[in-house]
Amino acid sequence: MATLSLNTVSPSSRLRRIVSSLPRSSVHSIPLGRLRRYPVSIKAVSSGSSVAASSGSNESIIDTLGQVSIYSASSGEAVLIKDLWDQTGEVAVVVLLRHFGCVCCWELASVLRDAKSKFESAGVKLIAIGVGTPDKARILAERLPFPLENLYADPDRKAYDVLGLYYGMARTFLNPASRKVFSRFESIKEATKNYTMKATPSDVSSVLQQGGMFVFKGKELMYARKDEGTGDHAPLDDVLNICCRVPVV
Repeated sequence: MATLSLNTVSPSSRLRRIVSSLPRSSVHSIPLGRLRRYPVSIKAVSSGSSVAASSGSNESIIDTLGQVSIYSASSGEAVLIKDLWDQTGEVAVVVLLRHFGCVCCWELASVLRDAKSKFESAGVKLIAIGVGTPDKARILAERLPFPLENLYADPDRKAYDVLGLYYGMARTFLNPASRKVFSRFESIKEATKNYTMKATPSDVSSVLQQGGMFVFKGKELMYARKDEGTGDHAPLDDVLNICCRVPVV
């Protein structure tokens, strides 16, 4: 499969090309039930504030999320999310990328990679999860590059289901929040110099998944933000401010 170059393709043309590359029969066969998936309701309030889960205490979120099994990009082995950081008080930034073939997610991954030292100096664990199989995750990790030890694969979107992240055609291609990606064209272009669509999940319905960013201190949810549309990522400065002001055990 040929790689997609951002050097010669405009943002609007690139979006049309990605959409047109999707098999029509697969797009039309996406189960409508996937468009409404919110087992746990999470409401993010103003930047830097705590968050509330309408289904109960904040700890109920990690209790449910913690039982989700995902895969290490480095080893391909299954691991429970609760085992990714110390549940007694370690601070963790959990980033859910859309999928490993998303150009905006390559940009976000590059930003996270460059900020890794800041997280580590604050005693914060960085965890990036993407939709796709471990082999797809390794394509992103090798070509971007991105540290394999911080990358995980969720091919069945189980973590996304638990956190109630947005999903659907309108969210992916038509949401007004996605317009901000055009102001980051140079950043996206730089991050995707080695981009290939081979990182895109085989399950074509996965490209309709949106991501989000969460900060946990042990089992306490300190910050939550769902991406409203493609490329609508949480401001990293907000996340760093949360991490730096939370006492680390």
